[in-house]
Formats: sequence, structure tokens, C-alpha cells
Amino acid sequence: MPRTDEELVQAYLEDQDQAAFRTLVERHKGRIYGYLLGMVHRRDLADDLFQETFYRVISALQKQRGSYEQQGRWLAWVMRIARNATLDHLRKRQKWQDVGDHAADYDTTYWERLPGDAPSADDLLERAETRDMLDGFIAELPPEQREVLLLRQETDLTFREIGELTDVSINTALGRMRYALANLRKMIRQSRRNTPTNVN
Repeated sequence: MPRTDEELVQAYLEDQDQAAFRTLVERHKGRIYGYLLGMVHRRDLADDLFQETFYRVISALQKQRGSYEQQGRWLAWVMRIARNATLDHLRKRQKWQDVGDHAADYDTTYWERLPGDAPSADDLLERAETRDMLDGFIAELPPEQREVLLLRQETDLTFREIGELTDVSINTALGRMRYALANLRKMIRQSRRNTPTNVN
């Protein structure tokens, strides 16, 4: 039976088990890299940020051995480090503009505001004609919407974890996801209207 993330972390912390650490990286690298690539849109930058993320992870584990235990889930903890590395890069490039918490105080829940027939994020992914086309649409989303969508799709974090990671309320995280999906639906519809149909 495969060891849990927590067991692998403990093996690395207590025994400096490098194989355990490699297993953790292999288990989650697709999710972490997917988030990074979605945020910066360039593979060379995503590669650099992936390396920077795990440099910071190793440093944190070696210097503050209790830090992971206080954070909880391995992936959520690493994603906070990956996000910080990404924001550091984007701020240096002066491309990051976050929004305030103005959407935090909703009178209704996310599920009540979302139309009953609205497709889920998975449905949108399945309906898109190609992944490249969808990636292009995601890149056009406002940064705060794009980040929540990527965190949900690539890492499968809960909305509570996403809210904690991005320092906003759960309602704000849910609201950003709702607007991201609405914007994607709009872009997909517009793309289909602009695609010429073949006439035999």
C-alpha cells in the first residue's frame, strides 16, 4: 500500500529519506507545474518557478521542521510556497494586480447564485474543442479569477483551502470561480459564433 504524504514527509524529516521526497515530488508535480504554467504562460518560467518552489520547500523543511506539521495537507502547504514564488516573480515584472475583498460579503451562497443549468469546470474542459484554445481563454481571465480556477482544476484544493491560500474569504474564492466560469462560457460561445461552418 502506498505511503501517505504525511508518512513520506516524516520519513524525509526523520531519516533524510531522499526516495520519500522524490515520491512526493513525483506524486504532485503535475498539479503544481500545471498551476505555475497557467499563471506565467511560459514553460521556461514555469520550470524555473518549479525549481524555486522546491528549493523553498526543502529549505523550509530543513530550517523549520515543524512548519509543515502546522500547515496540514502537503499539497496545500506546497501550493502556498508555489504561489508565493509566482507572486514574487509577477510583482517583479509588475504584472500582478490583485483585487480587494470587496466581493466577500454575499447575502447568498455560491451555490444559490449559480444558475442550476450552469456547467461545472469539468464540463467546460470537456466541451472545449482543444486544450490549447481553453488555455488561451484562461490566460485572458482577470488574474484573481485565473488563479482560483487553476488552483481548483490543477490541484483540486477545496475552496476553503483556496481562500486560506489566497488570503480571502471562502465566499470570495467561490465568487471568483463563478465569474471565471461565466467568462469562460462567454468566450467559448463567442469563439463558436466566430468559427465559420463548412457548407457542402
